[in-house]
Amino acid sequence: MESQNVSIVTEFQLLGFQNVLEWWTLLFAIFLFIYFLTVTGNIVIITVVSQDQQLHSPMYTFLKHLSFLEIWYTSTIVPLLLANLLSQGQAISFPDCIAQLYFFVFFGATKCFLLAMMAYGWYLAIFSPLHYSFLMSPEICTKLVAISWLIGISTGFLPSLMISKLDFCGPNQINHFFCDLPPLMQPSCSNVYITEMVICTLSTAVLCICFFLTLVSCVFIVPSIVRIPSASGRVKTFATCGSHLAVVTIYCGTTVSMYVCPNLHLSPEINKIISVFYTVVTSLLNPVIYSLRNKDFKDAVRKAVRRTCGIYGVRVKSGFFTG
Repeated sequence: MESQNVSIVTEFQLLGFQNVLEWWTLLFAIFLFIYFLTVTGNIVIITVVSQDQQLHSPMYTFLKHLSFLEIWYTSTIVPLLLANLLSQGQAISFPDCIAQLYFFVFFGATKCFLLAMMAYGWYLAIFSPLHYSFLMSPEICTKLVAISWLIGISTGFLPSLMISKLDFCGPNQINHFFCDLPPLMQPSCSNVYITEMVICTLSTAVLCICFFLTLVSCVFIVPSIVRIPSASGRVKTFATCGSHLAVVTIYCGTTVSMYVCPNLHLSPEINKIISVFYTVVTSLLNPVIYSLRNKDFKDAVRKAVRRTCGIYGVRVKSGFFTG
């Protein structure tokens, strides 16, 4: 019997942004700043929504869970990315790589469904305001949130399990900044056809369902928005719906290009840029779109700041946080 000269891979070398090492200081500063803003902004959302009784509504419940998820979602990726930039090539063990992959898929799928549930909630609030408290009661809202989390938890298992069963015979280099699905399959010496088909099918199902629910909700909202008597009310509602649809489009669009229709013809550097959008950029948009542009939330922040400053005897000008 012939012996196979096979070296089993026990760790991977994440190449990260090796082609732009001369810019590593600038990239490190940018990603660190974005990470700080993302985490801080989402913590502020969770804190304000939890403390202000006027924000204890179904939509803000969705927002609070989305903010909590965004913190962990971006923390799954960015700290390793920063370490990679500092070390100019980060080693990660095989179990740690699979764990990162699982949490990335888990949080990503949960995020998809939470965004879809938020669009559905807006549809009910605008299309049927008189029955909204019944159709979106706290119990129903809790169930929808729980369903989103359970779908995310279960979605992460299959891709992680299938990747963990592949053989990796070397080289152990992954031309990416985290353990993502397409780059992980490239160095495998196993037949990855079935794995690719399963991941493609699962990704298509999750992303298309979420985007379809969001799109349909926004389309059905439009006739109700047109009937709003106040011009400012129409503009505000259109802006909110449009911003939400833009976030979902950016997230789902870039994710589709990686998992449903893999851009094998694109260079790895282009794929890394695409990955930055759905791992870093969209998480930063959450505090900007769903809080800073929301009058009720800004009023709640203003009250929280005044209450906090009052404890320490600091006077706050009336114009603070206006706009």
